[in-house]
Amino acid sequence: MLKHCSILLVGLLLVFSCSNDQEEDESQMTIDFEFSDSFETSNDNLDELFPSNGLRWTGTQIVNPENVENELSLSSEFSSEGNKSLKILSRKSDRRLSKADIEKSGLFAPENSVVTIKADFYIDSEENIENLLLIDLECRSCWDPSVPDNQSPGLRLMMSGGNDYLSIERGKIGADLLAQTNVRFPRKEWVSITWESFLSPEENGGNKLLVNDQLVLSQNGMNLPNTMVFKNLFSQEGISFELQTPVLYERVQIGATANPDAGDILLYVDNVSITIKKEN
Repeated sequence: MLKHCSILLVGLLLVFSCSNDQEEDESQMTIDFEFSDSFETSNDNLDELFPSNGLRWTGTQIVNPENVENELSLSSEFSSEGNKSLKILSRKSDRRLSKADIEKSGLFAPENSVVTIKADFYIDSEENIENLLLIDLECRSCWDPSVPDNQSPGLRLMMSGGNDYLSIERGKIGADLLAQTNVRFPRKEWVSITWESFLSPEENGGNKLLVNDQLVLSQNGMNLPNTMVFKNLFSQEGISFELQTPVLYERVQIGATANPDAGDILLYVDNVSITIKKEN
């Protein structure tokens, strides 16, 4: 439903550096959640990544195009840390949007917390990857249960700028793209990504993106679903929508979380970490 609401917010204040106040706030925080995984297993069985105690990954998302299948597997061919990585073959979308990723649920990231996601990617393709999505940070529980088709509001890392400039996509929270066109995403080599979000439903949210430890984007802006934004967006469609509280992010998906426009893409993921800091 929300994907049809292509309404851009008016008057967004775009500030190209995080405030000193936010940096000072973060220094007063402590780690509330910490997760890391480098896809090491005793064999090549993907099931080892999903133990019953929930200490590793919690699931996968695979949505296949109509006539071909996406693939997730463990690979020893490429790795940035250890001996293995997650290999993803993401097929080109047709009438069905292609998705292939791994998921970590059970997060609790509300307003005023800082979420830092790090991962290494190896894109083994020369295809144009415009609009390819690599990481999603999502809220499932905040969706109004009276409105069908939960769209999992949240943030996404997306390739933009005509091909391979990594940016922060905010369409699923009713805000516009935080884009950069200064640093291209390298191909056929390991690339380290760091994505940091100081969460706020207002324009004082902090958004940072680093590629190979180089800061490519630092910009203030809303990065958590906002009650009035959702209410207004849906009211224009004649729908009554109440964002559920508390509003927080509880899930990360990583891989080819959506491949709407590119051709078949082969990529590898390794050395993933998720950290949530909260106020003392």
